[in-house]
Amino acid sequence: MQQQEISRSALSGYIMILVMFGLLALAIGIFVTFPPPQLLFGMIPILIFLFCIRGFFIVNPNESRVLVLFGNYQGSIKENGFYWANPFLVKKKISLRARNLNSELIKVNDKLGNPIMIGVVLVWRVTDTFKAAFEVDFYEKFVDIQSEAAVRNLAGRYPYDSFDDEEAEISLRSGGEAVHDVLENELVERLSMAGIQVIEARISHLAYSSEIASAMLQRQQATAIVAARLKIVEGAVSMVELALDELSKKEIVELDEEKKAAMVSNLMVVLCSDKAASPIVNAGTLYP
Repeated sequence: MQQQEISRSALSGYIMILVMFGLLALAIGIFVTFPPPQLLFGMIPILIFLFCIRGFFIVNPNESRVLVLFGNYQGSIKENGFYWANPFLVKKKISLRARNLNSELIKVNDKLGNPIMIGVVLVWRVTDTFKAAFEVDFYEKFVDIQSEAAVRNLAGRYPYDSFDDEEAEISLRSGGEAVHDVLENELVERLSMAGIQVIEARISHLAYSSEIASAMLQRQQATAIVAARLKIVEGAVSMVELALDELSKKEIVELDEEKKAAMVSNLMVVLCSDKAASPIVNAGTLYP
């Protein structure tokens, strides 16, 4: 069996129209010229005309026709125009235009087993009409199913977020082009057998499943708060250290260990608190 596409041309339909008019003129001439017993000869051009008229077809821009004769692949016509070919040929139309697939949201588990909702947008088109027509059944449905399988496989390879897996270099949420490239490469591999070219593939929707969305949101918020507090504490320690060093260098005040500890405590409370500090004026002394 032929395993590759064959580009083919066909007879111009305009030339064949002239031939068809010639057959009609011949039939009319027979009917007018010959006596009634020989009028049956005039039916022959008419029968040929009716048979040949089935051979006309049109190829629109960015479309193709796959020609099959009694189960044998005869070639594909991709150039647009008006053609005529053997009326016994089956002329299967296949579009070469770019198409969008906006997949439905599917529920899958990420690398850590968290249920997530994910959807993709795929831009594709047919480049090999032979494979699209004969290697798979219903190539449009094939694209849908293989796209869903690729998305499920992608979700299982990466965690939703790096918060959940600190060792992960790439996550679905922050992976960006790296994740999209992995998705495109897998789709190219899956759809090549159907003669499909993957133009672009992108994740269009990504979220935790509804049953864990609230808990994961709280976890993300807690992680962000801890990270922010860590930065605040690091900054506060640096500021306290700077304050003690400046007071010591300029000899503004002499502090013993107890006064330093009290000052450090007060500054850390002021700098690390998430609320405005309420100062208290101490009119006494630190010592009894």
